[in-house]
Amino acid sequence: MKIAVDVNGERRDGDVEPRTLLSDFIRHDCGLTGTHVGCEQGVCGACTVQLDGEPVRSCLLLAVQAHGRSVRTVEGLADGGRLHPLQRAFNESHALQCGFCTSGFLMTLEPVIRDAGDLDEEEIRAALAGNLCRCTGYLGIVEAVQLAARELRGDAR
Repeated sequence: MKIAVDVNGERRDGDVEPRTLLSDFIRHDCGLTGTHVGCEQGVCGACTVQLDGEPVRSCLLLAVQAHGRSVRTVEGLADGGRLHPLQRAFNESHALQCGFCTSGFLMTLEPVIRDAGDLDEEEIRAALAGNLCRCTGYLGIVEAVQLAARELRGDAR
């Protein structure tokens, strides 16, 4: 099937099998390997991307379901050479270790901080509950979200 998908602001055309997963289209056809595939069951969150601005598990969607739609991957989060505030905050707060889950966390949490005001720890933990990290205790991730949210609101660091 022929598909056309806006990926990180660039039209990507593909000729895919009807059963091709969106994660495979992103990684293999588009060459964007920041989207990781972990459990292949939608449980771990490593494959999270944004479809029309909302987080989705790309291992649970078919590429044909993205036809005519907009997909944003972790590669599209930075603005040119400038990291997104959430990416900088993850680095500053030591919110990552091996990094395998990081792109999924970033793509899940970016809409949360974009759309919300001041978030408390409970709200942040609820927002990231669908993403699994085997390396951290989540404290750095919570701190990073709070730091990035403050920056986006214009609060002093």
